[in-house]
Amino acid sequence: MEKVMIRLRMSAGDAHYGGNLVDGAHMLALFGDVATELLIREDGDEGLFFKYTDVDFLAPVHAGDYIEAVGYISEKGNTSRKMEFEARKVITSRPDISASACDVLEEPEIVCKAKGICVTPKDCQRK
Repeated sequence: MEKVMIRLRMSAGDAHYGGNLVDGAHMLALFGDVATELLIREDGDEGLFFKYTDVDFLAPVHAGDYIEAVGYISEKGNTSRKMEFEARKVITSRPDISASACDVLEEPEIVCKAKGICVTPKDCQRK
């Protein structure tokens, strides 16, 4: 089972709510990017995201946090690809100390989990 991972820092521009809180939909956008890479690696095509079958938002994400989004294909049909995703906070911002303080977390904190289904039409599959 091949896993794909992207890591990025949430910027002030990603913050959507008071207290520099990043909206949960941003995690789903990261999962969409992970899914696209998984489909390219599996089928040689970006495919299409069909639906999320399960989403759990487990912890807040703030501007300045570093998020690692990972995913893998858990089941493969003729055109469908069931996937599982997890977003983890690996560095957290510490505005209580200073505007630029951050801590590396000893253990990543799971902030969101999801399952979804993507489709790569048969005529687009190159592998």
